[in-house]
Amino acid sequence: MSSLAATTFRWKKWRLDLPGQVPLQACRRSPDEHNDVQKKTFTKWINARFSKSGKPPISDMFSDLKDGRKLLDLLEGLTGTSLPKERGSTRVHALNNVNRVLQVLHQNNVDLVNIGGTDIVDGNPKLTLGLLWSIILHWQVKDVMKDIMSDLQQTNSEKILLSWVRQTTRPYSQVNVLNFTTSWTDGLAFNAVLHRHKPDLFSWDRVVKMSPIERLEHAFSKAHTYLGIEKLLDPEDVAVHLPDKKSIIMYLTSLFEVLPQQVTIDAIREVETLPRKYKKECEEEEIHIQSAVLAEEGQSPRAETPSTVTEVDMDLDSYQIALEEVLTWLLSAEDTFQEQDDISDDVEEVKEQFATHETFMMELTAHQSSVGSVLQAGNQLMTQGTLSEEEEFEIQEQMTLLNARWEALRVESMERQSRLHDALMELQKKQLQQLSSWLALTEERIQKMESLPLGDDLPSLQKLLQEHKSLQNDLEAEQVKVNSLTHMVVIVDENSGESATALLEDQLQKLGERWTAVCRWTEERWNRLQEISILWQELLEEQCLLEAWLTEKEEALNKVQTSNFKDQKELSVSVRRLAILKEDMEMKRQTLDQLSEIGQDVGQLLSNPKASKKMNSDSEELTQRWDSLVQRLEDSSNQVTQAVAKLGMSQIPQKDLLETVHVREQGMVKKPKQELPPPPPPKKRQIHVDVEAKKKFDAISTELLNWILKSKTAIQNT
Repeated sequence: MSSLAATTFRWKKWRLDLPGQVPLQACRRSPDEHNDVQKKTFTKWINARFSKSGKPPISDMFSDLKDGRKLLDLLEGLTGTSLPKERGSTRVHALNNVNRVLQVLHQNNVDLVNIGGTDIVDGNPKLTLGLLWSIILHWQVKDVMKDIMSDLQQTNSEKILLSWVRQTTRPYSQVNVLNFTTSWTDGLAFNAVLHRHKPDLFSWDRVVKMSPIERLEHAFSKAHTYLGIEKLLDPEDVAVHLPDKKSIIMYLTSLFEVLPQQVTIDAIREVETLPRKYKKECEEEEIHIQSAVLAEEGQSPRAETPSTVTEVDMDLDSYQIALEEVLTWLLSAEDTFQEQDDISDDVEEVKEQFATHETFMMELTAHQSSVGSVLQAGNQLMTQGTLSEEEEFEIQEQMTLLNARWEALRVESMERQSRLHDALMELQKKQLQQLSSWLALTEERIQKMESLPLGDDLPSLQKLLQEHKSLQNDLEAEQVKVNSLTHMVVIVDENSGESATALLEDQLQKLGERWTAVCRWTEERWNRLQEISILWQELLEEQCLLEAWLTEKEEALNKVQTSNFKDQKELSVSVRRLAILKEDMEMKRQTLDQLSEIGQDVGQLLSNPKASKKMNSDSEELTQRWDSLVQRLEDSSNQVTQAVAKLGMSQIPQKDLLETVHVREQGMVKKPKQELPPPPPPKKRQIHVDVEAKKKFDAISTELLNWILKSKTAIQNT
């Protein structure tokens, strides 16, 4: 059973205001967020390569690449050459592998700056990402574009790629690609690239009506299905204020590789004449996240909305077009907001509603600058002094209407977000309280179970197993609720900060520790009960088998004739039967020892005096029967020995005497016991005695008696 993790998902609490009222920093993505996106995208790219070559995928890029073996596997596929790897697990082996990677990159003219083997072995996130980007840039970007770059006599791959995109999307009035970041957030550009070359795949008009997230998912799915391009990007990573540039370039080169690659000199010149703030991204291969943000400040997010109206001399017609576009979008956003369901009372449904509303808030954030630009354009027109009084009044009314509708939508959206947050936190708080109460009852239940003995007999133990199984079933049912708590949603904004989550995380950690302790105890006790049950069952079965065996041997001994022999043949039969019984008991002696050991093991595991006393009693009963059987075997052997002496050795064939007993050296029993006195000497008979045969028989008889005495001694020790 998995334990309760004391972690939370942090969701940004969006605040929507018109441009100028909120600093741009409130919408920026941190370098860590860009690193997370790159890590996810690069991992998908690596796994796509490994999938083609039949190699297992990686899960955590920073840890899986540390020993250098996966990097060498990747370079093998890219270079088409076999690269030896050191298979040891020490740091020295890892450094040797990574240094071989750096050597291969150097041989292939891949420039690396300030990246050493120890950086990768230590799992340095920034430098590991830098190494992977150098590999991707060389084999995914430049390698794909090297032919067209050579034909056009160009050295900047990003300039070529941007020229190709702009040339491809030129027929689409809603698309104006200016960079590899903000121009892609609404998903229209991706769809335009696909639709231009594959117009039969989907309806452009339908795509225009989609939300940004839907457009991105639509484009990535179509490219995967019909062009075989891996989904390297996730829509939620692109539909942000400033998406990761490298990840987008990676994906675009995948499209460039499979689609027609016509790029004209005019398209390149157009890119070169873009305003400096757009062109700067095309001039630099690597750019720091904060520099990228500064370069984007004041830039409109997309040409889909009239955010560029302030960059040229404004006229009334342009203003009216921009106003209509913004109002059209605003009407659609109002409808989307009204279509959202009432807040549920189910925690999982509220989480989904919260995520859906966050996506909606992100879209509002992406369009707020467009609303502000139209309002600014209206003010600009009114200050130019070129409008009639009627036109000024109309523009004033339009601006008032637009501002009022935007403000109403903004306020209502913020209020819904707040209500969703409050409802979600309250439901999650109830979840925590319910889990705490359940744990308290279960801990009390466990204390009662621990206070009871483990069972006086096997049926009682099996009953405990059934009760314990019921506890396991309850834990499995509770696991569903625990899983929900491992995905708690906590709102973090600029006011609350990390302090807002400290108390909740502490509570989660304590509950997680209690949950883990309950699960561990349940598993350990189940294993213990299972082990005792198996051993006890084995003990009882073996005892039954030994009892049946003893009964069989007792009956066999009863049938052995010990006196009144008619002839040597009857005597020989008795001697053989006694010898066979003796050998069988020697072989069975190990079973008696094993039963004693099993009984001791079960007794130690049970720690139940009553059950241990019963097992000792059963063992003693078997030992007594064994002792009795050995004693009877001794008595019978003595009687037969005396009968042999009375009949005389010459009447017994020497061959029969030698075959009666097969002597074993090992002892059967453990405890010493006084030896019995030797049998009385046989009476003298008036018959001829074979001296040699008599010596052999005496040896056999003595050995049989010694064995019996040893058996009696061992029985005393049992």
